[in-house]
Amino acid sequence: MSHRAVPDEADGGVAPEVLSPSTAPAAPPTSRDRATDLALVAVMAALVAACAVAPPVPTGIGVPITLQTFGALLAGLVLGARRGAAALALYVLVGLAGVPVFAGGTGGPGVLAGPTAGYLLGFIPAAAVAGALAGTARRVAPRWRFAVLAGAALTAGLLVVHPLGIAGLVVRAGLPLPAAVAADLVFVPGDVVKALVAAAVTVGVLRAFPALLRER
Repeated sequence: MSHRAVPDEADGGVAPEVLSPSTAPAAPPTSRDRATDLALVAVMAALVAACAVAPPVPTGIGVPITLQTFGALLAGLVLGARRGAAALALYVLVGLAGVPVFAGGTGGPGVLAGPTAGYLLGFIPAAAVAGALAGTARRVAPRWRFAVLAGAALTAGLLVVHPLGIAGLVVRAGLPLPAAVAADLVFVPGDVVKALVAAAVTVGVLRAFPALLRER
């Protein structure tokens, strides 16, 4: 609690006014807070890279099925919008710099000329959206937390990653829009499962480290 001096009508002096935690000004981040944030962002970016190098499943349209979407959604759910998006931005930048952390062990700016560009760039806003929506989990009973997190992950995956992925198929693969939508449908069932698994994993992580839900 903090106190603030306000006029006291009883004696003409001042009396302390108690500020609730919700109205008290937030403490500025310390060097330790920033170091923790950087460490979490780096660890999550590495996790997404590990998901990307897992054996991909070819689909015939130049965009394989990988665990990258799972990693992107998990980053947002666990770290929140700001740090989750930062983790995916770091992952994408490292890959574009030439480190082979993308699907199939690829890397370099040439990836943006391929059909996977829309999906890859879509991971950054998807992590932000998942993290922003996941913040609602702070205000619900623990028994509803999975439902909130699953809804956040499904929204980010289906309404952010997939539309941008379809746009990438149209622009980079030269597919007509109906064909791109049809091609994208191959990924929907798997991404629904990834979103649900990401939500389940996040429930366990937040149970073990509740500060991750508060510090967003």
